[in-house]
Amino acid sequence: MKRTPLLTSLALAIAVTAGCATLDAKQREWIFQPSDRSWGGAQSTEGMEDVWIAFQSASSGKPEQLHGLWLPHGRADAPVLLYLHGARWNVSGSSGRIRRMQELGFSVLAIDYRGFGRSSTGLPSEATAAEDARAAWDWLAQQHPGKPRYIFGHSLGGAIAIDLARQVPDEQGTIVEGTFTSIPDVVSTFKWGWLPVSGLITQRFDSVRKVAEIGSPLLVVHGSEDSLILPTLGRKLFEAAQEPKQFVLVEGGSHHSTNTVGQALYREAVASFFKLK
Repeated sequence: MKRTPLLTSLALAIAVTAGCATLDAKQREWIFQPSDRSWGGAQSTEGMEDVWIAFQSASSGKPEQLHGLWLPHGRADAPVLLYLHGARWNVSGSSGRIRRMQELGFSVLAIDYRGFGRSSTGLPSEATAAEDARAAWDWLAQQHPGKPRYIFGHSLGGAIAIDLARQVPDEQGTIVEGTFTSIPDVVSTFKWGWLPVSGLITQRFDSVRKVAEIGSPLLVVHGSEDSLILPTLGRKLFEAAQEPKQFVLVEGGSHHSTNTVGQALYREAVASFFKLK
């Protein structure tokens, strides 16, 4: 997600197109920014295996397919992590962060939601992204039975991760980075946030309500210099969660660099909080 023109434009557009039949679709376009491209230049996926997840979609009523990247850890007994990316960046564009999560001790499965990369085409929504995440979670259970499974989400992916974690009974822990309480709350932090548009937002991603339903350990990570999703929103999300939980503020971390700058803090938190070696 990028601040301009994504959600600033969303706030303005909601105000001027209220009642328009395409309002929901426009919001989905601005929030997800789906693309088959890897933003930020070519990213190396060397050592990562292509994965295809086929499932019957309740939302579309037809067979769908997700493309993912699988990066196994060297340890055969390593826990597995479902990686859920944010807006705009597909799995290839997230390869650097995927590798860093593997370095923390996980075998990692990263997926593209429908509308991204090589997954099924279509305009993603809050509902379809949730369905995609659940399909990937179930695939992991089938392919790696008996292994502890964790969920990770960055930015918009953090909201999708929280929604998944509150619904499944078998996650060992959830990690979210640079994520938010809700889309209306994010919009309110922007220049045009004073506009009374909250009631018109259809893709709400109301994580501040959902996070209290997570029963497993939750690690919330945020960069102190994140100017897109303000650290105050990450802290508010953390405060709404039930124990066990931990908040890590990475000094100097931006929306896109926190995972790099805070790798040492990540390693310490994962080892102590989740009791992983």
